[in-house]
Amino acid sequence: MSEPALRVRGVHKSYDAPVLTGLDLDVPAGSLVALLGPSGCGKTTLLRIVAGFERSEAGSVEVGGRLVEGPGQVLPPERRRVGVVPQEGALFPHLSVHDNVAFGLPRQERKGLRPEEVLELVGLAGLGSRMPHELSGGQQQRVAVARALAPRPSLVLLDEPFSALDAGLRAAVRAEVRASLRAAGASAVLVTHDQQEALSVADVVAVVRDGRVVQAADPWSVYAAPADLGVATFVGETIVLGGEAAGGTVSSPLGAHRTDSALRGQVAVVIRPEQLELAPADLPCVPAVVSHREFYGHDALLRLALPGGATATARTAGHPLPEVGAHVEVGVRGPVVVFPA
Repeated sequence: MSEPALRVRGVHKSYDAPVLTGLDLDVPAGSLVALLGPSGCGKTTLLRIVAGFERSEAGSVEVGGRLVEGPGQVLPPERRRVGVVPQEGALFPHLSVHDNVAFGLPRQERKGLRPEEVLELVGLAGLGSRMPHELSGGQQQRVAVARALAPRPSLVLLDEPFSALDAGLRAAVRAEVRASLRAAGASAVLVTHDQQEALSVADVVAVVRDGRVVQAADPWSVYAAPADLGVATFVGETIVLGGEAAGGTVSSPLGAHRTDSALRGQVAVVIRPEQLELAPADLPCVPAVVSHREFYGHDALLRLALPGGATATARTAGHPLPEVGAHVEVGVRGPVVVFPA
């Protein structure tokens, strides 16, 4: 088995209060790991420590199997072989695209083929003579990625690189950047608080909470088998209902459901909105009343009032939609996840 591109063990960091509290993280070689968590949970602080811009108070950091920070060893940023793509791209406005990309290369390589190679890799071949202000926001961000890739780093760190782009452009640029990283065989860490972004581009999603990684797994596992109720409610939309579990089944205001959990007694039942179906012919149903609806074109969200005062949200096709106040029947497709109440 190859060495991971990044291994972090027991890293601590405090400012006025603890930020990282013994964080562990592995980044497999050639993979993209998304650090997902709310603002202030320590994601960017970890990136700055890995890059060498901040010092940790305890723990160790290895990049490509080489200790770059730990007891008795602290390498400066320029010796860590880590590329960084900041939020705003941070291109030099007075340098051409070619010279921006060449900036991090050894002097003897700046006039060589490497800048054009990485510009072609990120889909910007032939644009080396342009100035940054002549490019779109998405192109500027790809130039920043090319600059990070140019020195052939062991690891690329991306700190919310798409946050400044408008929603329509963001999805396209992140797909292009992901394809560029994969084509380069690069290992990367992406910091984001955007769940959709993490789930759609990452090989591994590492959920950070209170300065620690609480779950690191492939996107489907994090979404479908969250480690705890906190992960479940943070990653994606959820319906959380009280229930009673026994022998692989659980009852809730939405009826009886299958579960893989061995828990018994009072539990919290987690259901995803897309699991709810209106009037399915092959599922047991409970009555509900539509109390609110939100139309998005391709789909819609329906807020449902359930028997006993509980509420749930169903994600359904955008047309046709029941009116607010309509009485409907609703069933739950597939097994549900439960946690201790």
